Amino acid sequence: MYIFISILIVIASLFLILIVVIQNSKGGGLAAGFASSNQVMGVRKTTDFLEKATWWLAGIVVVLSVFATVFLPRHASSSDSIIKEEINESIPAQDANAVAPFGSPILEEPAPAEPAPAE
Repeated sequence: MYIFISILIVIASLFLILIVVIQNSKGGGLAAGFASSNQVMGVRKTTDFLEKATWWLAGIVVVLSVFATVFLPRHASSSDSIIKEEINESIPAQDANAVAPFGSPILEEPAPAEPAPAE
């Protein structure tokens, strides 16, 4: 269902892009070609249709996007990410008495704090 809704979002977005590209910011655009007075749809009706189509398609994209979140695939028992699990599996268990390789920093435990001798 998520894929179906995603396809609908893409189709609506493509139509929205087409409608916006057809429009001209100053009212020309597709309506500029209908300057003749004997057209079925006049200039004003064309711009009204394009404006309404823009708003409807934008609303459809928003509603479908919100609706798509309901159908997002969820991983049921995954508390850690897959990358984190692979890192934990790839690190070998280290022995506490193992000697560090040459050149690696030596992590020493600090000496326990002793009280200063009384003078």
